[in-house]
Amino acid sequence: MSDGSFRRVRSIAKKEVVEFTRDWRTIIAIIVIPLLMFPLLFILFPVLLESEAAELDALELSIVIQTDGLPENLAENISMSGMNYTIESLPATTFLSEPGQDLERVRNSSTDAVLRFESDEEIWGYAILHLSTSERSNEARNRILNVLSVWENSEIKERIEQGGLDVNETLDPLRWDGDIAAGDVATTGEQSGMILSLFIPLVLAIWTYSSAIQPSIDMTAGERERGTLEALLCLPCTRMELLFGKWLAVATITGVGVLLQIFGLLFAIGYLATSSFIGVPQLSIASVLLIVLAIMLFAIMVVAFELALAMRSHSVKEAGSILAPALMLILFPALFTQVINLDGIEGFWFAIPVVNILLALRELLMNRVITEHVIIWAVSSVVYATLAAYYASRQFSREDIVTSLS
Repeated sequence: MSDGSFRRVRSIAKKEVVEFTRDWRTIIAIIVIPLLMFPLLFILFPVLLESEAAELDALELSIVIQTDGLPENLAENISMSGMNYTIESLPATTFLSEPGQDLERVRNSSTDAVLRFESDEEIWGYAILHLSTSERSNEARNRILNVLSVWENSEIKERIEQGGLDVNETLDPLRWDGDIAAGDVATTGEQSGMILSLFIPLVLAIWTYSSAIQPSIDMTAGERERGTLEALLCLPCTRMELLFGKWLAVATITGVGVLLQIFGLLFAIGYLATSSFIGVPQLSIASVLLIVLAIMLFAIMVVAFELALAMRSHSVKEAGSILAPALMLILFPALFTQVINLDGIEGFWFAIPVVNILLALRELLMNRVITEHVIIWAVSSVVYATLAAYYASRQFSREDIVTSLS
């Protein structure tokens, strides 16, 4: 590309970026949202979960115990678990789990749960009636199960001791020798990389695609509706220069959003590392550079593809109705790649569009640089990006597509 052609492409890109970002709401969407997305997700979400858990623990629940005889130590454990109970006689049912007449009293929340406890010599049977769509009822069920588990363990130990056996030797004949965590030869950084590899590729892929939708529509179908595209065609520039200029503008806007999102991610990871929730992944320089390359190739393909689809549309509304559902082309492969086992994975997976980049990001976040896989996904991604750019150039070269409908 000559100096004159490069200047024209740069001028077109600058013009598109300035026009698109002049609205303060656009600035918020490009800068604030991606910058705060991961910190809010990683910091506020655990705080919210802890708050909800504390709120549930503080609840005073009421349950009904239907029994023909409740052991005294079990009743004490139930009282100590924050549950107020009333005792009733067992109803006449074939199975304890049949709700019978207690169905409505559980559904209308007159009681949080019903524990049916039946003794048969040395064996006890029980059932818990609860409403799974109620948090209070679920919490009551969980507390009852915990109390029953503790009581059962104490009963087992008591019976073993009465039989003249040692409790520890009887219940724990097979023991781990040493520290369990010491048996894992994976480093903390490798463990963190594996955890992050399960969702970072998904989020990056979806954000890269979604952040490019609006500028792609505005710079193609939007220009046609406003009647400004013909003015651009009158400039002393070729169709390819116009395409490159618009692609550079969309790529710049999308790249800024993705870059800020990565900064927010690194900040969130650093915060979590200080709280011992998750560590910082250990990545080599080669892995970091390949991650950047993979994201760039993915962005090139996605932006060119979206520009082509938007240019084929006759209006902003039509472009939006096409590009928004097309997100499924990214979402489904992204979800699919999260469950693929990377150990011994076949090389052909790294040649499938979208899947190849997402699998590459997963491997690289785990600091796995496998030459064969790198060559496959890099070459295939270059091919797909080239095909997408060629398809976009064909759309910009069609007179019936470029000219305005007005």
